[in-house]
Amino acid sequence: MNICVTNLSRETSEDTVRYAFSAFGQVRAVSIIGDKTTGEVKALVSMPVEHEARTAISQMNGKDLQGRIVQAVGQVKTNILRLREKPAVSRGDRHGARRNGHGRPHYGKRRRS
Repeated sequence: MNICVTNLSRETSEDTVRYAFSAFGQVRAVSIIGDKTTGEVKALVSMPVEHEARTAISQMNGKDLQGRIVQAVGQVKTNILRLREKPAVSRGDRHGARRNGHGRPHYGKRRRS
C-alpha cells in the first residue's frame, strides 16, 4: 500500500521518512517530492503489507517529524518508481504518420514514375 505524507520540512530526507515508518513494518520504497513554486514537500512511502501500512497511517497522522506536524493518507495504485522516470516522448501521429507542416499526414516520400 502506498502512503502520501504531506507537510514535511524542506530538510526532510528519504532516510528520515524511512526510519519513521519502519517502526510499523517493512518499507519497500520512499520518494521525496518537492514543488518548486509552492515550496511544499511531500513523501510517498510504499509498504508491502496493508495492515502495517494502515497502522503507520493511523500512528503517524498528526505526529511531529522534524518540527512539522505531518499528515499521512493512504493512496491506491501509485507507482513510486514511475515518478522518477522521464516523461514519455511523443511518437508522432496515430498509425505512425507524421505531420508534414501542412496539417496532413506524411507517410514517406512519394516516388513519381
